Order: sequence, then structure tokens, then C-alpha cells
Amino acid sequence: MNFSDLLDGVIDDTVNTSLTRFSPELVLCGTIVALLLARLFSLDRFLRPYWIALVGSLVAFGFAFLQFMYFQKEGAPEPSGWFQSALHSILQWKFELAGLTGEAGKAGEFFTGLLIYDQFTAFFRVFLLLFLILVMALTVISGIPDLEDGPDFYTLVIGSTIGMMLMASANNLLILFLGIEMTSVPSYALVGFLKGRRLSSEASLKYVVYGAGAAGVMLYGTSLLAGILGTADLSEMAARLHLIFAEKSAGEVVQVGMSDPTARTIVLGLMMVFVGLAFKLSVVPFHFWCPDAFEGASAEVAGFLSVASKAAAFALLVRVCLAILGDNSGALREIGLAFGVGLGVVAAVTATFGNLTAYAQTNVKRLLAYSTIAHAGYMLMAVAALLVLINGEAPAKMNVQYEQQRCLEGLLYYLAVYLFMNLGAFAIVAIIRNRIFSEEIDDYAGLATQCPALCVCMLICMFSLIGMPPLGGFFAKWIIFSSLFQSGNIHWAMWAVLIVAAINTVFSLFYYVRVLKAMFLDSRPETARPAFVPTFSEASWYAMMLAAPVLLFGVAPPLMEGLTQTAQKVAGTLLQASIMR
Repeated sequence: MNFSDLLDGVIDDTVNTSLTRFSPELVLCGTIVALLLARLFSLDRFLRPYWIALVGSLVAFGFAFLQFMYFQKEGAPEPSGWFQSALHSILQWKFELAGLTGEAGKAGEFFTGLLIYDQFTAFFRVFLLLFLILVMALTVISGIPDLEDGPDFYTLVIGSTIGMMLMASANNLLILFLGIEMTSVPSYALVGFLKGRRLSSEASLKYVVYGAGAAGVMLYGTSLLAGILGTADLSEMAARLHLIFAEKSAGEVVQVGMSDPTARTIVLGLMMVFVGLAFKLSVVPFHFWCPDAFEGASAEVAGFLSVASKAAAFALLVRVCLAILGDNSGALREIGLAFGVGLGVVAAVTATFGNLTAYAQTNVKRLLAYSTIAHAGYMLMAVAALLVLINGEAPAKMNVQYEQQRCLEGLLYYLAVYLFMNLGAFAIVAIIRNRIFSEEIDDYAGLATQCPALCVCMLICMFSLIGMPPLGGFFAKWIIFSSLFQSGNIHWAMWAVLIVAAINTVFSLFYYVRVLKAMFLDSRPETARPAFVPTFSEASWYAMMLAAPVLLFGVAPPLMEGLTQTAQKVAGTLLQASIMR
């Protein structure tokens, strides 16, 4: 093949396949350009920046939702009845309009293998774009940012979201690093966006310093892995590792221990890459930036970072773990099992540290920051259980494939519920801040008498964060805890992790209840600022809109079943693709 044929093939693939699969990100890029042009030509005086950002995000969400629905229809039964047939025809027309009926709609790699397009990618695109729209709606209600800073703020938020979407679809170590940095750099500016506040500037500087250190370590780890394996393609890494270890035994696969220098280098590279992911997840001991950044940033930005960056980092962590440690043929089982148990221990320490440290907090945002750390620990337990189930010797009676799928199902279900309950808590903090100009727990005394709707929504969100039945947070934790129990049949350490997780759930009850006690049981001081928020105001409706799914994911069987089946299908497809590699 000559250079001309190669170039024609790349152009044809880009135009006919890659650009269609990349359409949500392209729309967001166009939105950023529109915001900057509006600022350049002073159009933002007449056209509000949040309208440009919202319209662009909604269009991107439409493309992402169509892609996800296209995957969901595969294997679905033929529609019966006139209504279902009409709906099917409308969807088919929209698929054709979006260019999804040909090769572009099928799962596969694109942009010469740098990115991967599958159900997992489509799920997280929908997740991140829905969250982006909800955050933008919150900023319109709360008034942060103002009209002058609006284009800059929305450009940073959308730019960070593009980085997160790259993380979810990464298929190359280069995109892994690029996605994390595209997510992190705008986040540094967002944390320090409140100009003139010393606390905000200090938090942003700490975030930058920690982020630069984590990025350097992660970059060195990716260079080690790419150097020893001869490729940066995640889809080829498991095969390369298998080949390297097979060659060491004259063609026979053997168990490789840490005495082997190649194994030590690979583990070192993996740990360094995990440093970068742990920084985004705020996992102990890479959590130092999180409380200061959340306290210094506005509640809107803190809510954005607490959910979106966690979701993208978990998506990337799952892809890396399945690509490198998902080969359970024998050569990497010891390393994969040890890494899984190690992640379980880190998860238990993270959850314990987050819950215990939250006791001493007097600022609501700082308390929720440590809560975020604890929940990162809970979700990390699902990934740990998955690695143990993949690489360990399972009992003969265990349905290993089902239990592996159950781990990912639990993670996806947890993230879906976490989106609403955590954003709901931060949104209520932002709305109350606009009334009382404080984020201290003591200043929340007696708020239930002045803004009852917000306080009831906060109660629902916080009880779900605890894991109280029958709210969505309870069932999310239940799925992950059951996966830990099953993985304990392979390695006893996972049972210890399960016990720690259960105890931590009890610990968390006390500091969440402190906030609710102040709201509902304490009296409102006569000298306190009034905080009246009408029950049917737009702020109250927004809080109720976020609290409703948290409640329904626990008490509405059709909604619970729909989310569970969706998570099962996404998890099953990803694991099947990993096995086929």
C-alpha cells in the first residue's frame, strides 16, 4: 500500500465513520467556539451565554442519546402494536439522520484506534452530558457566574466535559493522559473562578500543585508501560503481556511472581498510572486537594467536580483494568489478583478516612468533600471485586461471568444514583448560600421553618448518601456489597473489605444527621438572616427534580428494573468485548 492509498483510507474513515461517532464532542467544541465568538463580538450583551451553552449541550446530548438508543435496540424484539411501531419508525428516521445506520453506528475503534465506540462509551456520554445540562441549569438559578464571566465559565465547564468524554472512550495511553489533563486544567481555573477570594485562590493553587505532581507520575507510568510492551494501544496490551510472559517459559504460560524484573516494571507502571486516576478519584492518599478545593470553590463547581470527574475516572479505570489485567489465561493472574486485593484495601482505607474526617467539619461543602472521598471508596470496591473475580480461582458452583457483570452493574447503578443525590445536596447548599451568605452548619439552624421544600430534598439526598432504605443509595450499595461478598469466596481479604464498608455506612449516619438536625430540630436565631424560599419557586422545583429520582430509584420497581437492565446490558457488552480481545 502506497502513501496515497493510506491517506485516502484515513480520510475516508475519518469522514464516514470517525466524525459521526465523535459527533457529541464535536458539537461541544462548536459550542465553545460560539461562546468565544459571542464574547469577541460583544454578542453576549444580547444573547445570554447560558443559552448558547445550554443549546449546544442539549444538541450534544441528543446525539449521544441517539447513539445509546442505537446500541440498546440491538437484540431487542420486534415492535408489536401501532404505538411501538410508530416509535420505532421515528427512532429509525433519527438514526438515519444522525448517520448511525451504516458502519458508523456499530461498535469499534475510530480515529486510527485512539478512541473506542461502544455501549460503555455511549452510556457515559449520556451520563456526562445530562449532568452538564443539570449543572448549567443550576448556575442559571443560582446566578453564578454573572453575565460578564459567563462565557469564560461555560467554556471551562464544557472543555472539562470534553476531556471527561475522552477519558470514557480512551483506547490509547496517549488519550488516557490527554483526557485527564483536558479534564484537570479547566478544573483548576474553575476552582479559583471566584475572583477576589483568598480561600478560592489558595484552593486553586493547591489543586494545580497536586495535579501537576500526579500528572508527572502518571506520564512516567504510561512511558514505562508503552516502552516495555512496545505499544500504547490498550486493546493490544493484554496480548503483548501474554506474549512476553509466554516467551519466558519457551512457549508455555507460567505464573509470574514479583521476583521477575519485567513483572516488577509492569506493576510499577500500573501503580504510576493509578496515581493519576486516584488523583481524579480523590482516593487516599491522593485526596489532599479535594476538601480545600471544594471549600474554596463555589458550590456549583464543587458539585460538578464531585460527580463528573469521578464518573469519567471510573470509566477510564475500568477500561485500563480490563485491558491490562482482564486476561485470566494464567500469565497475569497473580498480578491481577494482587492488584484487585490492593484496590480493595485502598478502597476500605479511603471510605474509612472520608467518613471519620467528616465528623470534625463545620463547613457543609467541606463535609460533603469528605463524603465524596468516602463514596469514591465505595465505588472503588466494585472495581476491586471485579479484578478478584476475573483473576482468582472461583468455586465450581459460582457463576463467575454473572458475578463479574454484577460488579460493573453495581458501579453503573451507583453512579446513576450518585449523580442526583450528590448534585442535589450541592445545589441546595448553593441556593441556601444565596439567602444566608454562609455555608457553615451552625447557620443552617431552623431552616426547615423557612424553606421546607429544600430541607426535605436535602433529607432525601443525605439519607440516600448514607444508604438508608428504601432510597436509591441503599440499593446501589447493596449491589456492590453483594459483589464484595461473592469475591470473598475467592480471597478472604474481600470479606474484610465488606465488613469495613458496612461499618463505614453506620459511621456516615452521624455526620449527615448533624446537618439535618440543624435544619429540622434546632431553632432559628432571631438575629439570623432570613432564608425564605417559596415551595413553588424555581429553586425549590429544581431541588425536587433532583431529589425525585433518588426516591424513585428506591421505591419505583419499573424505574429500578429499567436502570438495572440497562446497567446489566452495558456491563455484559463491555466484559464480552474484553474476553474476545
